[in-house]
Amino acid sequence: MKDFVDLFARMCMSAIFMFEAFTSVKFISRTKDTMTQYGFTWNQDFLLYSTIVALTIGSIFLLIGYRTTFAVFLLLMYWIPVTCVVYSFWDDPANVRNIHSIIFMKNIAITGGLLHVWIYGTGKFSVRRIIGSARLPKEKW
Repeated sequence: MKDFVDLFARMCMSAIFMFEAFTSVKFISRTKDTMTQYGFTWNQDFLLYSTIVALTIGSIFLLIGYRTTFAVFLLLMYWIPVTCVVYSFWDDPANVRNIHSIIFMKNIAITGGLLHVWIYGTGKFSVRRIIGSARLPKEKW
């Protein structure tokens, strides 16, 4: 049962990042406008495309349970700065402070889930486990 819950948790977390990458591509001009609004003006194309690649690779690796340390590192390199910059509820006006504090805390919880995967790894249902347990037949001379 633990392994099924682990797989489901990885599916849920990777879905968030896949959706983030998908919407960044689908609404690329709006994403660039939002980046400008929050002060990300240096090399926007490079930042945006590298973010999309990192989110895609990280979410796929997290989902399949392959190189999860690398996947979590890629996702956290994006998630933590964006959370602190975009949802800095302590600097926001009163009319959005409540919703931004809720989103900030949700993102902190997702960060905790990613750190849990980083520390404890994946369960039985992962590509890493399948590759590691595969045995090649011995050759007969």
